[in-house]
Amino acid sequence: MTGLTMEDVNRLKTDPSPAVRVGTAAKLAQQFNAIQFAPAELALAEQIFRIMVRDAEVRVREALSANLRANPRLPHDVAVSLARDVDSVALPILNVSEVLTADDLLQIIASQSSPARLDAIAGRREVDARVSDAIVQNGSETVVAKLLANPGAAFAEPTLHKVVDKFGHSEAVQEPLVHRDSLPITIAERLVTRVAEHLRTHLLSHHKVSADIALEIVLQTRERATVGLAMGVSEESLKALVDQLQENNRLSSSLVVRAICMGNLRFFEHALATLSGLPIDNSRVLIHDPGDRGLKTIWYKSRLPEGGYPAVQAALSVIAQTELDGRDLDPERYSRRIIERILTQYESVGIQFDNDDLEYLLAKVTQGPASSLAVH
Repeated sequence: MTGLTMEDVNRLKTDPSPAVRVGTAAKLAQQFNAIQFAPAELALAEQIFRIMVRDAEVRVREALSANLRANPRLPHDVAVSLARDVDSVALPILNVSEVLTADDLLQIIASQSSPARLDAIAGRREVDARVSDAIVQNGSETVVAKLLANPGAAFAEPTLHKVVDKFGHSEAVQEPLVHRDSLPITIAERLVTRVAEHLRTHLLSHHKVSADIALEIVLQTRERATVGLAMGVSEESLKALVDQLQENNRLSSSLVVRAICMGNLRFFEHALATLSGLPIDNSRVLIHDPGDRGLKTIWYKSRLPEGGYPAVQAALSVIAQTELDGRDLDPERYSRRIIERILTQYESVGIQFDNDDLEYLLAKVTQGPASSLAVH
C-alpha cells in the first residue's frame, strides 16, 4: 500500500466514513514507518495520531496499533493511549512496543490486568523483573508458564519463590521453570521438593507401595538431589540454601550425614554452623580441629544423633586423603570412593555391612549408636 497523498486527505474531508478513516490511518502509519519526516511533517503526523487515537471507530485505532506497534519513534503518549484501549487495540502494542516503559506496564497491570493483556506482556521480547513479579502476582498458570518460557523475561529470586508458592504443583509451570538458563539454588531445592511430592503421589496412586515406604523413597530422592545441587555453588548461595532448609525443617541429620559421605564438605560446614548457631569460620575451626574434640563439640552442640558421628568422623578423615579425580572430574566416582573407604574403616573395627550402598550405610549410622565407634 502506498503512503498518504493529498488525494487521501481530500477524500477524508469529503467522505469521513469509518472505512476512509481506517484507510487513512493505515496509510499514514505505514508512511511514518517507512520514511523520516521533516520536523514540521513529523509534528503534523504526531498530531494526526493523537486525534486518531480518540476516534470513536475502533477499526481506526486498530489500524494504528497494528501498523505502529513496532515503531520506536511512536510518541509515548500515543503508545500509552493505545495500550490502555480495548483489547483488539491494546494487545499488539502491549506485546511489541518498546516505547512503553516498565512503569507504563506496571500501571496497566495494576488497573487492567485482564488475562489477555497479561499474556501479551508475558510474550514481550524483554520483560523487566518488576513486571514479571506483577504478572506472577496477577496471572494465571498459563500466563506464568508462558512468562517462564520467555528467555527475555527477568526474574528476581523472591518472584521465583512466589511462582513455586502459587504454581509449584503445576507440571505446566514446572517444565519451563526447570529449563530456565539459571535458577537460584534455593529455588532449585524447593522445586526438587515439589517434584518429590509429585513422585510420592504417583507411587501411592499407581503402585502397591505403603505410605511409609513411599515417603522414604521421596526423602532419599530429595536429599540426593539437594546435595547434588549444592555441589560447586558460591558460599552465599550455599548459606541461603542451608538457611532455607533449616527454616523449613529439612536440614535433617540424614541430609547432613549424606552430604559429608558424598564429599560435600562445604555444605556440611554450613549445616553444622547453622545447627549449632556458630559463625561459619568458628565452625570450620572446630570441624577441622586436629584432634576430635572440636568436631565432637560442634556435633553435639548441633543436636545431631550420636549414631551418625562415627560415619562423619570417618568421612572427614577420608576426604582429607582423597582428591577429586583430576582426569575426569567425576563427582559421582569421588563420592563412591569416599563411601567405600568409610565402609572399610567401619569394617576395620569389626562392623560388617552386607551392602555398600549409601542408603544402607545411612540407615545403619542414623538409626542408633554404633557401639564400637560411638563417642562417649
